[in-house]
Amino acid sequence: PTEKEMESLLFGWKIVKHVRSNAIVLCRGTRTVGIGAGQMSRVDSMIIAIRKSSGLSKGSTCSSDAFFPKEDAIEEAKKAGIVSIIQPGGSIRDEHVIRACDEAGISMVFTGKRHFKH
Repeated sequence: PTEKEMESLLFGWKIVKHVRSNAIVLCRGTRTVGIGAGQMSRVDSMIIAIRKSSGLSKGSTCSSDAFFPKEDAIEEAKKAGIVSIIQPGGSIRDEHVIRACDEAGISMVFTGKRHFKH
């Protein structure tokens, strides 16, 4: 990620730990533009966060409180124009998620620490 994207990612990372799991927070700089939470799947939280962003997802960053178990949320991020993702990592499918991000042109940061609430 760029320096500006990293600032936005770290801001979102601070916010996402206070949101109910499965939490997705979309930010533009130090402004939260969409939050999706409390769903049974990460992709559903991503879809809600994108919808709640009211068109502001293009160019935003995404913070996730836990790892992405599948590539489906990455596909939604790509369609929405999300440019960078921060997440704990740790899925047995991390390699697939990394590949999906690479193919989508989305940078991704692994924290090694999760905020997942259950």
